[in-house]
Amino acid sequence: MKKMTCKQLGGACDVEFTAATFEEMAEQSKQHGMLMHQQQDKAHLAAMLKMGELMQDKQAMQQWFEFKKQEFDALPDVST
Repeated sequence: MKKMTCKQLGGACDVEFTAATFEEMAEQSKQHGMLMHQQQDKAHLAAMLKMGELMQDKQAMQQWFEFKKQEFDALPDVST
């Protein structure tokens, strides 16, 4: 299991996610983002806008995703 924060994944806070795979981590981050969107959290909305701009360029988004996956893979395993 590895830990990453919302900020490490492009978000706006220090909420930690713990997952065995990067895909699980991304899903947790997505769910958190949806909750923050529902709550209209200004900091998260700004981060989502920035991510939305990145998503307009498929190559840039793929590079970002690969970089974050490498970052995840390099993290030490943590006990839960």
